[in-house]
Amino acid sequence: MLKIDKLRFGTAGMPLSTPSPNTENAIKYVRQLNLDALELEFVRNVFLKEEKAKFIGEVAKKEDVVLTAHAPYYINLNAKEEEKIKASIKRIKDSVRAVHFAKGYSVVFHPGFYFKDDPKKVYEKIKSNIKILVKELQDEGINDVWVRPETMGKPTQFGSLNEVINLSLEVENVMPCVDFAHLHARSIGKYNTKKEFEEILNLIEKNLGREGLNNMHVHFSGINYGDKGEKNHLVLKESDFNYEDWVKTIKEYKVKGVFISESPNIEEDALFIKKLYEKM
Repeated sequence: MLKIDKLRFGTAGMPLSTPSPNTENAIKYVRQLNLDALELEFVRNVFLKEEKAKFIGEVAKKEDVVLTAHAPYYINLNAKEEEKIKASIKRIKDSVRAVHFAKGYSVVFHPGFYFKDDPKKVYEKIKSNIKILVKELQDEGINDVWVRPETMGKPTQFGSLNEVINLSLEVENVMPCVDFAHLHARSIGKYNTKKEFEEILNLIEKNLGREGLNNMHVHFSGINYGDKGEKNHLVLKESDFNYEDWVKTIKEYKVKGVFISESPNIEEDALFIKKLYEKM
């Protein structure tokens, strides 16, 4: 696994201001902005095949930019139809392959929905399917990319903090993607004080050890939410997210890893949080 030497900041997809936008230019532009991570957004399909992924990896290495990826959104490891589960596993595997060839860090995915099923049974089913995914990757010799179920923003979605931590404890090569905006929205406004940020990091360290804090993959943004959880992402300064205490807590706990901005103004908020972090 790639070891992250510090806290790195980057964007979810190409910065909006990237000149002549393509993946290669986005990596170079991220570095020009004084950011050092980029999340490849495989929204509908995995657009990087082996040869191109290796080339992109060389560009990223030269620029000292760590690559991650977000697997396609059409994933549900609790689907009722076996074909949909197989297709979901394939989409995650294709994403991991691309990051593997690019010598990147990790792949984030949305695990699935509860529907009206017992959450404990949903957990076991999703865990079983992630185990299948990891085993198939290992059989291909791919053992160097973290597989990261994400904390999700709606109570109807599988992906509480405890669920993704427990998956990380029980399945090899799995670690959480902690989306602080999603946790805030999922809880209808909680997870927004310094004490609550400390509770999140303490829970991670208690269960996953110091490696859990040295090895984080985080999404951040402002968020609009209602009584059913997440509605849409917002620019940080236009939201109620307590980003100053959040950054202060991250700094105090000496967290390392990749922090990815998912704000509508992705590079502006990535730079804003990076500068705030460096000032503290």
